[in-house]
Amino acid sequence: MGVRGIQRKRSKKKIATAVVASLAVLLVAAAGAIYLKLNANISTFDSAGLSKNRPPAAQADADGNKPVNILLIGSDTRSGDNAKLGGAGSGPIGRSDTTILLHVYPDHKHAVGISIPRDSLVDIPPCLLPDGRWSPEQPNAMFNSAFSMGETAKGNPACTQNTVEKLSGMRVDHTLVIDFAGFSAMTSAVHGVEVCVPNNIYQGDMNPNLGYKGKLVLKAGTQNLSGQKALDYVRMRHGIGDNSDVGRMMRQQAFLSALMAKIKNGGMSLTTVLPLANAVTKSLTVDPALDSGLKLARFGLSMKNIDLKNIQFITAPWRYAGSRIDLVHPDVDNLFATLRADRTLDGVNASGKVTPTPTPTPAVDGTGVQVAVYNGTTTDRLAGKAADKLRAHHYTVTATTTARSQDHATTRIEYGPAAAAHARTLATLFPGAKLVPLGISGINLVVGQDFAKAAASAPPKPLPKSLTQQARSADSAPCAKLSYG
Repeated sequence: MGVRGIQRKRSKKKIATAVVASLAVLLVAAAGAIYLKLNANISTFDSAGLSKNRPPAAQADADGNKPVNILLIGSDTRSGDNAKLGGAGSGPIGRSDTTILLHVYPDHKHAVGISIPRDSLVDIPPCLLPDGRWSPEQPNAMFNSAFSMGETAKGNPACTQNTVEKLSGMRVDHTLVIDFAGFSAMTSAVHGVEVCVPNNIYQGDMNPNLGYKGKLVLKAGTQNLSGQKALDYVRMRHGIGDNSDVGRMMRQQAFLSALMAKIKNGGMSLTTVLPLANAVTKSLTVDPALDSGLKLARFGLSMKNIDLKNIQFITAPWRYAGSRIDLVHPDVDNLFATLRADRTLDGVNASGKVTPTPTPTPAVDGTGVQVAVYNGTTTDRLAGKAADKLRAHHYTVTATTTARSQDHATTRIEYGPAAAAHARTLATLFPGAKLVPLGISGINLVVGQDFAKAAASAPPKPLPKSLTQQARSADSAPCAKLSYG
């Protein structure tokens, strides 16, 4: 009896061990299947198309913290299932419907999303085409034409990334492109998003060429939208506010805020994450650094500590230029400089470290002194920055242009015999500048890489309230700031 009892106990123990082992094998197999499925869903674009002249990568601090820049692109391609959702009228060529540059600060507690109007005029750098050729640089081109370079259904994310890097002076770490089908599936996976529709929207608002009012598509008020209805909401332009594409971007910012709130407030669990991941990856094109489900998961978790109130959205400063849009300089430059300096829109230091006390600027009065400014580097708009500094000290700037040589490591102050005293005074504003006497009249300031580095590290001017008041945080009320006009 005693021996049989021991055998029964051992048998039960073996059975229990076998069951646990079997469950472990099943869990590992299931996890592996899920992982492989997610990986199979993901498409990547070729990094060979990225510019050879990119902004430098951000360096991590002693604690390993550094900013992360994510480019979010909504594609309006009508290829495949997208034609059912967006209509096939504009053809299968991929175009960027909306673009947001999301800057996650080094403290990983703050983030800002900058919407770039698709009709804004920008300089598009050379881009790699499907046949292996590089396109010529395109000055003053429409922003969303960058994504269409090569005229493929998948679009040209690398070209858009090159354009944004040139515009912002910031290196993009990750680029994600999602199409209509992916957006629709994503909203369904989270069981809809709570949004506000300012007024009733009819078929004629969704399609102005219809010629009549048509049926009610979206009723006014706060409601939960998913699938086609959610897509209609973020795409609608007419019948609300000023009927503009820029006004539509405000509703896209509101929708993205609500989506973030839905995911964050719902908690992260297997039952919520897997349907969302599966929906997103089916229609997602990413850079090679996010080419697996595990990398995407790690990327998402890296932003889990950002409070909704510390996620802000704003549109790059703009104005109408006929049927197109001009980005307003220097306002847009100051906005990107604020991000590069790891300052939030309201001036909070989000670098995760204490900012050293700045060196006071010398008291210099250049009233009546004329200076021609030359950019002796390949850094864009550097002569303009030097000119702004001179004007702040009452100098008269006679010219801002590119120097004959753009390999100046050190700033030069060239001056004629009669301007020696003024040149020495000017040198106090540019520490380390080399004084060069020449047989010229007046003063030439040739800024070098030393000034470029100083300008990059200098704290930016506070952004005007007229700009910062336009921003919305991810915890804003659903009906706030939904359009211009």
